[in-house]
Amino acid sequence: MKIGIDISPLQTGHSVRGVGFYVKNLTEYLLKYDVVNQYLFLKNLNDLDKVDVLHIPYFDPFFIHLPLIKRAKLVVTVHDLTPLIFPNLFPIGIKGSIKWSINKALLKRADAIITDSDASKRDIHKLTGVALDKIHRVYLAASHDFKTLNISRRESERILKKYKLPEEFLLYVGDVTANKNLPTLIDAVKKTDITLVLVGKALSNTDYDHANPWNKDLVQIHKKISNNSQFKVLGFVDQEDLTSLYNLATASILPSLYEGFGLPVLEAMQSGCPVITTKRGSLKEVAGNAAYFVDPESSEDIAKGITEVMKNKKLQIELKEKGLEHTKKFSWKKTSEQTIQVYKSL
Repeated sequence: MKIGIDISPLQTGHSVRGVGFYVKNLTEYLLKYDVVNQYLFLKNLNDLDKVDVLHIPYFDPFFIHLPLIKRAKLVVTVHDLTPLIFPNLFPIGIKGSIKWSINKALLKRADAIITDSDASKRDIHKLTGVALDKIHRVYLAASHDFKTLNISRRESERILKKYKLPEEFLLYVGDVTANKNLPTLIDAVKKTDITLVLVGKALSNTDYDHANPWNKDLVQIHKKISNNSQFKVLGFVDQEDLTSLYNLATASILPSLYEGFGLPVLEAMQSGCPVITTKRGSLKEVAGNAAYFVDPESSEDIAKGITEVMKNKKLQIELKEKGLEHTKKFSWKKTSEQTIQVYKSL
């Protein structure tokens, strides 16, 4: 088969976000493990006559990108439909509703849909009406660059000094969308004496539309942590330093109300960092029994969980060992092989 994969996200702002990470790793490992099929990596969709299968590896419900005319078997990766699951948190307006209606109709024409978790699979079926047997769950994996490091005292001091961090800290890595539940996390941390380090490009962004309801949490967070030394906002951090931060952190936290997958959970576990998270969306599915779970709607319960993990050395060791074992279930080799099976099924 000739399989065309749309790699346009790598040419845009998606290149350093989750979609870009997915496209980059998927294409790399498909070439590595598939010696039968031929792959064409498309920067635009003008060459569709050359392929038997077209894979669109991302889906934005409010941006019309799927081909209006099908000239090949169509596979679409839908990572999640979070804004449609929480319409009160992500108001879409009339234009958004119209674009979603068009996109839903185009998506239903796909021959197969790939998604990151069983939770997302159920949501896609519920919100689009696409039959469950057309939706294939293919787990993601953390980059192999995330790993346990034997960090020297000198290197540890260099990283801590570079980012002006204490020796013990709690780490959050991610975006600032409403499902991430950061205002509640901030309230929870304030009930403790623990330093929270926040990593993510959006967190350090001050040039944004304050009136946009999708940025409501970002506005709140900046107000809540202003001039408070308990919170350290690092913004974007390159992968090498991020791996070091996971290794140096006492624990990491992802207190989301919903995730389609929750990659920071695996990144932390693979780096030997104890994880605190919730059971919402895909998180229990992805974290298994290797994390400490809290109620995302209770700042008191989150604060209790943070204190328990941060102060309990025995629990930290237990979570670290469970996490390292658990991440062996996920790999980009498996992701690519299962994706190839979806192509073959067509």
